[in-house]
Amino acid sequence: MVSFDIPQLSYFLLGPILIVLCGAVLAVVVEAFLSSRTRPKVQLGITLVTLVAALVQLWRIRGATTMDAAMGSVAIDGPAILFQGSILIMALLGVFLIADQQHFTVVASTLPGSSEERESLQSGEQMTEVYPLTLFAVAGMMLFPIATDLITLFVALEVLSLPLYLMAGLSRHRRLLSQEAALKYFLLGAFSSTFFLFGSSFLYGYSGSVSLSGIQAAVSSSSGNSVFLFIGIAFVSVGLLFKVGAVPFHAWVPDVYQGAPTPVTAFMAAATKVAAFGAMLRIFYTAFDNAYWEWRPVITTIAIITMLFGSFVAIAQRDVKRMLAYSSIAHAGFLLSGVIALNKAGLEATIFYLFAYGIVTIGAFAVVTLVRDSQGEVTDINRWAGLGKRSPMVATAFSLFLLAFAGIPLTSGFIGKFSIFSAAYESGNTLLVIVGVLSSAIAAYFYIRVIVLMFFTNPSEDATSVVIPSFLTSATIISAFVITLFLGVFPSPFLNFISSTATFIR
Repeated sequence: MVSFDIPQLSYFLLGPILIVLCGAVLAVVVEAFLSSRTRPKVQLGITLVTLVAALVQLWRIRGATTMDAAMGSVAIDGPAILFQGSILIMALLGVFLIADQQHFTVVASTLPGSSEERESLQSGEQMTEVYPLTLFAVAGMMLFPIATDLITLFVALEVLSLPLYLMAGLSRHRRLLSQEAALKYFLLGAFSSTFFLFGSSFLYGYSGSVSLSGIQAAVSSSSGNSVFLFIGIAFVSVGLLFKVGAVPFHAWVPDVYQGAPTPVTAFMAAATKVAAFGAMLRIFYTAFDNAYWEWRPVITTIAIITMLFGSFVAIAQRDVKRMLAYSSIAHAGFLLSGVIALNKAGLEATIFYLFAYGIVTIGAFAVVTLVRDSQGEVTDINRWAGLGKRSPMVATAFSLFLLAFAGIPLTSGFIGKFSIFSAAYESGNTLLVIVGVLSSAIAAYFYIRVIVLMFFTNPSEDATSVVIPSFLTSATIISAFVITLFLGVFPSPFLNFISSTATFIR
C-alpha cells in the first residue's frame, strides 16, 4: 500500500494570505449572484474588511520566524512581515481610489460601437469585478516575497500577474488605449514568465533542488555545472527585472501606466514593485549571495542604464502618467542599488524606499484622478498650467509628491535615497552612487518643471478643472501627504523598526 504524507500547514502563520484569498472567493460569489445595484457597496465592504483583517492577523504574527509554515515553501520572518504589511497598506489606499467608480465608467457622449454598446456604457454601470481581481492580485503579491522555492515563486508570480492583465484593460475612458496596453502587458508578461520558468529549470539542473536553500548550498560547495548556474540566474533575473520595470525589460511600463484606469495604475505601480523587489531581495540575498561576482557586473550595468534612461526620457514626456511611468523606471534603478549592496544596510534601505515610494506613488496618481474636463481625466502636462491658482491645495499636494520623487530634504524620498546610496557606498559600489546622484539631479528638472507650470504659469484657454474629491479619494491623498512628510521629518521610528526586524531566515 502506498502511503502519502499529510501536508503540515500552519494556518495561523499563513492567515494573512488565506484571509485575502477567502475574501477574493467571497467577492467572486457576490459578483455572480447579487444584483448590479447592491454589488458596489457589498464588494467594497468585503474588500476593505478583508484587507483590514489581513493586516490585523499580520500584526499578530509579527514576531514569528520559521520556515515550517508550509513545509519549507515559504518563510515567515521580519522582511516577510514588512513586505506583506506594505502591500496591504498600499492595497487599502488603492482600493480607496478604485471605489471612486467614475474612473471605470464613461462620461463622454460620443462613443464607438453599436447603439446597444453605447447605451450600456453610458448607463454608468459600475465594474465591480475589479474588487475580486484586486484581492487575487494582493494574495499573489503577498506570497511572492515570502516564497522560498522556485515552484512557489512561479505560482505566486502568475497569481499576481493575471489579475493585473485584466485590470489594465478596464478603462472605459480610453477603451482602445487601455485594451492595447493590457494586451502588451499580457504578451510581455507571458514571455517574462517563460524566461523565469526556463531559468528555474537550469537552477534545478545545477543544484538538484528547487528550494532557495538547496541552491545556496550548491553554490557554496561549487558543485554542479557552473554554466547552468549562470544561465539560471540570468533567466530568473529577466522575470524579476520585468516586474520591476528595469531597462531593457521596461517596454510595457509607459503604455500600461497611461492606458490603465488611474486607480489601477496607482495600485499596480506601488504594490507590484514591493512584491517584485521583495522576491528579488530574498533570492539574491539568500540563494545567489555566494555567486555575487558572477551576477554583480550585469545587474550593476542594468541599474546604471535604468537610472539614466528613466531620468532622461522622462524629460521629453508631455503626459503626466507617462512621465510618472518613466520616473518609476528610474526609481527601479535606484532600488537595484539596494539589491546589489548585498548587506543588511541595503536590505533595510530598500524596504524603507519601497514603502516610501509606494505611498508617494499612490498619492500622486490620486491627484491625477482629480484633474478633469468634460471628457474625463486630463493628463496633458501643458493643460495643468495655472493649476496652483485654481486649486492650490491639490497643486500643493502634488508638488510635495514630486519633491519626494526628486529626493528633496524633509520628504520621505530624501531619506530613502540617502539610505540606499549610503548602503551602496558601504558595499564599495561608488560608481553606482555617482550615477544615482547624477540621475536624481536630472530627474529633479522635470519634477520642478511641473511645479513651475502649476504655480507660475497662466492658465490656458482650454484649462482643466479640479473635481471635488470623494471622501475615500481625499483620505488617500491626505494619508499619503502626511506619511510622506512624517517619514521625511521623523524617519527614525520607522527606520529603527525596520533595522530590528529585517533579517532573512535561511
